[in-house]
Amino acid sequence: MPSILFVFTSCDKNLLGKQTGWYLPEAAHPYYVLAPTFTIDFASPKGPNPPVDEGSVQMFQDTESVKFLSDETVKNKFANAKKISEVSAKDYDVIFYVGGHGPVIDLAADPVNAKLASDFYQAGKITAAVCHGPAALLNAVDAEGKSIFAGKEFTGFSNVEEVQVDAVKAVPFLLEDELQKKGGKYSKTEPWQPKVVVDGQLYTGQNPASAGPLGKRILEAFQK
Repeated sequence: MPSILFVFTSCDKNLLGKQTGWYLPEAAHPYYVLAPTFTIDFASPKGPNPPVDEGSVQMFQDTESVKFLSDETVKNKFANAKKISEVSAKDYDVIFYVGGHGPVIDLAADPVNAKLASDFYQAGKITAAVCHGPAALLNAVDAEGKSIFAGKEFTGFSNVEEVQVDAVKAVPFLLEDELQKKGGKYSKTEPWQPKVVVDGQLYTGQNPASAGPLGKRILEAFQK
């Protein structure tokens, strides 16, 4: 059974002091796509029970999102979530970064996380992220020390979407701009519509609607 590490933010406040965290459907939707086929572990910088973005809980009342919060297996995974400093790329086939504004604040600047992501990428493993999750890959590098985005097609939360949620000042940088500075070739679709980009082992999704489809692309990679 292949294994995947879901990485969550530990950040619970944005730069404006408002509550934040990981974004519910971006974990729930891919989780239920992948759980029948993959062994799934959870991790975050601080370990157990990373904070969920309360706004996402209120906004997403779909069956999978609601189920995810009450699922005893999921609760147990959160209670036993590892610190990212305690996990090794050797133990998993895929790493997947859940979005929310939190990753832009903590994971993007975390050298331990940058090394973990780099280890996965350099081992030839799928390195996946959705919405704001690609920010966690900001400082990930390939075996030559170059950004994993250099020359690669990718997507992630767009500047237009950030403006629409009035959160430009809530985060330290705009993902679309910052990852292009790393040499990435950014593409997007209409705001809030699903878009997934796969370039080699770099798998990215634009926004909450892209999380389930991204999970399906990861699943398909193991069904070939």
